[in-house]
Amino acid sequence: MEQQQIRKDILNRLKTIKGHIQGIEKMIDEEKSCEDVLLQIAAVKSSVEKVGSIIIEGHAKDCLLKENITAEEVERILKTVMKFAK
Repeated sequence: MEQQQIRKDILNRLKTIKGHIQGIEKMIDEEKSCEDVLLQIAAVKSSVEKVGSIIIEGHAKDCLLKENITAEEVERILKTVMKFAK
């Protein structure tokens, strides 16, 4: 996928997440059930994880496809991936 299209996809996903969070705020304000609120929170968590995965995949590909990548650069990428995976 082209870099510009990836950026557009990420921004669209973030806008969707923003809408879900606003919906959760409204649900809490309207005293909806904890179960319903938690289901929406789970959906937001999943969406945030997906955005993170898209970003980390693009970052790793960009860095790892360089011809003269150093061991330090590989280590930096791995640290970033591990921080995200926690």
